Amino acid sequence: MPMTRRDFLSASAGLALVPALGGRVVAAPVPREADIVVIGAGAAGIAAARRIAAANRKVIVVEASGQIGGRCQTDASSFGVPFDRGARWMHNPETNPMIRLARAAGLEIVTAPAGQKIRIGRRYARPGETEEFLAALVRTNRAIDDASRKADIACAAALPKDLGDWTGTAEFLLGAGFSGKDLKDVSAVDKVRAQDRNTAIGCRQGLGALVAKLGEQLPLSLSTPAQRISWSNRDVMVETPSGKITARAAIITVSSNVLTSGNIKFAPELPKRALDAAAKLSLGSYDRIALQLPGNPLGLSRDDVIVEQSNSTKTALLYGNIGGSSLCTIDIGGSFGRDLSAQGEKAMTAFAVEWLTKLYGSEAGAAVKKTSVTRWNASPFILGAMSAAVPGAQQSRKILSEPIGCVYLAGEATHETLWGTVDGAWESGERAADAALRRIGAIRDTTPEPAPAAKPRRRTPHHPAGPMN
Repeated sequence: MPMTRRDFLSASAGLALVPALGGRVVAAPVPREADIVVIGAGAAGIAAARRIAAANRKVIVVEASGQIGGRCQTDASSFGVPFDRGARWMHNPETNPMIRLARAAGLEIVTAPAGQKIRIGRRYARPGETEEFLAALVRTNRAIDDASRKADIACAAALPKDLGDWTGTAEFLLGAGFSGKDLKDVSAVDKVRAQDRNTAIGCRQGLGALVAKLGEQLPLSLSTPAQRISWSNRDVMVETPSGKITARAAIITVSSNVLTSGNIKFAPELPKRALDAAAKLSLGSYDRIALQLPGNPLGLSRDDVIVEQSNSTKTALLYGNIGGSSLCTIDIGGSFGRDLSAQGEKAMTAFAVEWLTKLYGSEAGAAVKKTSVTRWNASPFILGAMSAAVPGAQQSRKILSEPIGCVYLAGEATHETLWGTVDGAWESGERAADAALRRIGAIRDTTPEPAPAAKPRRRTPHHPAGPMN
């Protein structure tokens, strides 16, 4: 008997409350068949699989890498405190199911620090300078908003001409820091449609740890890349090194860059319409350089966020004394971050030390101890950070979410307003799961529940947050 949507949502919520099996992922051999197969164990894949399991349908998640999380990865060993190498924040605490699930799982939820401090040379900005900076951001956002109502142009084309000394900082925060791309490569409509992200919520144990926790009881096959997907309107077959899986539907949650890379073969080929949409939603670049700075040589408060007044986008964001520890991260993005990351860990660390020395003096650079960097563009199963539509291509997100036979695409790139976030990835996974379950007759709609209205956006940016956040 098909479940009603009300029954289904109730069961899906209850899934979070089942005790974990020894705190470990349930390792599952690849079955020969399933009702629905999910490709990818990031936030979208875990969300989809939880929905399917709650509907009492057979699901298997195949993940190319050796761990759950996708672009949500927490390193708890390198520095003795949790370090989110990818996505760091969740948003919209009133409506985000991940926050409720985190609390139910016994994880600690924390609110991100509000705003940022601004460094001008070797001093902090004075109150009047800070007001000037915030006013510049507001004017820039308004200019992009106004331009987007006329045409889907590049955000850079709408920039006010009188930002002066704040030009580079504004471009970094609103471009590379927000989407991983320079403003010249970002659709104005896509940016304006991005839902409010000003209330940021973190997980003290790490966002990657949360996603892994929520995937604990699912049937997962790690280190199992999907090599070939044969699909039709009736069924789908996924070929992996561990065998073939036949299913009634598939949910594919790989990044837009992986989808267009050709690493997964499709038979027949995916429609050109979908591939073109994915190409126009390519991933930006966003990486972190993590530094251990014992003794707080920068004199920072807990969870301080620092940016600099810069005349170029060759700049960064400092997130200091994370959780009250000696760990700091320096975030880089856009074309500058991409070029620097391509040069490798040594070059990235050298930039971080040079940047700290410029802002805080030689003692700061000399205080750096242990380091670690992320290089998401070189990660073969991700190939970048978060999606950002090129100018003129905002509609590509809707196109990418369209069903293809019995195949459904999910992931942050398919979300029209929460793209680039874990929230958007999670919602897209649930959406795709609902569609696939309806297709196989596992749930039927009762009276549809109204979607929560999007909150109005503030016109000042929140913290850049790394791959897919």
